[in-house]
Amino acid sequence: MKRKFVSIMTSIAFLASLLIGCGNTASTTTTNNIDSTAALEEEKTADHKISEDKIKIAVIRNLPSDDHTKQFLDGAVSEGQALGYQVDTFISNGDDAKFQELVAQQIEKDYDGFIISHGKAEYSTEMLQPALNRGIKIVTFDTSFKDGVIPEGITSTAQDDYSLAKLSLDEIVARSANKPARVIKLWYGPGVPPLDRREEIYKQYEAEGKIETLELIGPSTLDDVQGEVSTRVSAILAKYPEGSVDAIWGSWDEMAKGAYKALQDANRKDIKLISIDISNQDINLMTEQDSVWKATAAVDPRLIGMVNMRILAKKLKGEETPQTYDLAAHLIKQEDLNADTIMDTLKQVIPGWGESDAFNEPWMDELRSQNGK
Repeated sequence: MKRKFVSIMTSIAFLASLLIGCGNTASTTTTNNIDSTAALEEEKTADHKISEDKIKIAVIRNLPSDDHTKQFLDGAVSEGQALGYQVDTFISNGDDAKFQELVAQQIEKDYDGFIISHGKAEYSTEMLQPALNRGIKIVTFDTSFKDGVIPEGITSTAQDDYSLAKLSLDEIVARSANKPARVIKLWYGPGVPPLDRREEIYKQYEAEGKIETLELIGPSTLDDVQGEVSTRVSAILAKYPEGSVDAIWGSWDEMAKGAYKALQDANRKDIKLISIDISNQDINLMTEQDSVWKATAAVDPRLIGMVNMRILAKKLKGEETPQTYDLAAHLIKQEDLNADTIMDTLKQVIPGWGESDAFNEPWMDELRSQNGK
């Protein structure tokens, strides 16, 4: 009996030790889980702080998402990220009301700088004043202001639209045997700043007797520029027998692409197409066999985005920036292009294309190096 009692007590003691051991193990595991969770939350918080500390840039563009827009945004984003910024992009597809709404929304958010593209004179000044009041740094591209007065603190950039128009129109005159050159004009406006500036040069060439306008064609909206221009050019080609039109002038390559389709569909090889702006799609069409797209005047859209970001970076650092800046234009002829030429390799056949040290600073190179760019 005594032995049985001792045996029972031993078993109870053993079980108790097991329970105590399991209890300690469970307690330790729970503590470790709490420690791990706390560490994870601390890590997330740290990441969040890093994100909050980043300079935040909004790039807002009032045009459709065409090739030019995509390359412009890519240039701004890549340069901004290389400098360590967070860059967000927004487009309004040419809808002025939506554009103003997008800008107003971003003003209420925690952005340090804006790049604003293609704002119009009737609203840009009032639209951007609240951002200036909040201390947001601003660079604009192809944006007009009330009475032509750029608000203090804003740098207004543009392509050299006067040179773009001159280069393209000179090419039409040079390629035409007739004086004046007989031209079908593709244009949209008024109210689009770059096209308005190109129009000034076009009217000058008309007044000087260098060109004669046979037709003025443009889209009614920016919803389907290529499709609408193609339809309208197709509708008038029958009016003009072979040899009666020297060239179609596309003041914007989106319209030129529509005209190219119309000419191809009608098998009109007698009319040359000369345009402004360039993209990979344009290059493909220019290099097609028997293509009538003979030349275009352009500025690298990616470089435009990059230079705008550099100017904004200088503003954020408190450095001096100009009130205006125009980017230099190039003429690209069909014969300059190879079958394998694309936007990224255009600099191999067009000297100086896509290259500029404008507004680049040593401290920017240091930031790029730190960010592995």
